[in-house]
Amino acid sequence: MLLCDIGNTSYHFLDGEFLDGEDDFKKDVESFNPSEIEKKVYYISVNHKISRKLSNLKNWINLEPYVEREKYYKTMGIDRIVALEMIENGIIIDAGSAITVDVKKNGVFEGGFIYPGVRFMQQTYENISQALTYSFNFELNLDKMPKNSQDAISYGFLGTLYREVMQHNLPVILTGGDAKLLAKIFPNAKINETLLFDAMKKIIKEAQLC
Repeated sequence: MLLCDIGNTSYHFLDGEFLDGEDDFKKDVESFNPSEIEKKVYYISVNHKISRKLSNLKNWINLEPYVEREKYYKTMGIDRIVALEMIENGIIIDAGSAITVDVKKNGVFEGGFIYPGVRFMQQTYENISQALTYSFNFELNLDKMPKNSQDAISYGFLGTLYREVMQHNLPVILTGGDAKLLAKIFPNAKINETLLFDAMKKIIKEAQLC
């Protein structure tokens, strides 16, 4: 089963047999030709340009029509929706170029919010002043007010995120490229790097697509 999560910059594939047994790999949206793949591909996409291109390829199966979008808000990304289909109770934090936080309780989507990702937020501080050019300290104590510049910017970003999440008193699931970094401030969270692909498999099974 070849799965693909398509974002603004890349195709993210998961397959056990494609490319000499490589399980997880990416292709650039500008240079990759999806018609090169002959086997069936199940995909989701937030890239509307690529979605239009794929609609002409019969072996690329869009999973979005098999998701109950009406349970979520109209402009919500399909990647966030699909991930939420995996849980009944919990908070999903997807830590990529943006950090998305979505809350689901008793099977109902309660809402969510979006932060700039770790690297973008660090650049924001740098753009304000070169004196604020620090990497974030993920080891800081969020129960104490900071007394140095690095911890001050770290607290402003990570402390706010932490409090927003923990007030819901629900299990936390971390996914995305910076999941392991955020696990340092959410020590009881579960990391699931394949959450989106797991959710896609669930949708395929429930829709009896294969």
